Amino acid sequence: MLSALLVVWGVATTALVGLLIYRALLSMKEDDQLFLGEGERHLAAEQAAIVGKVQAISRYSLIMGIVSGALLLAIAGMWTYQQLMHPPA
Repeated sequence: MLSALLVVWGVATTALVGLLIYRALLSMKEDDQLFLGEGERHLAAEQAAIVGKVQAISRYSLIMGIVSGALLLAIAGMWTYQQLMHPPA
């Protein structure tokens, strides 16, 4: 059971790291302020799309972080329980 939890934790943590890297790459394109003329209005729409993607990825990153942390706590609890029930000889 412990090894299965370790595999699931590894997958969840890998997904979390992937989301964080993708969010970092997207936020490099995000600007805090835009000073646009009339001919550059399409850039505002692009920035709005980027901000929407970053916000969505942030929500998923938070969820994956909570899942990864909960799995890590479950693994630590199970390992501790096993060590208490079967002490080394």
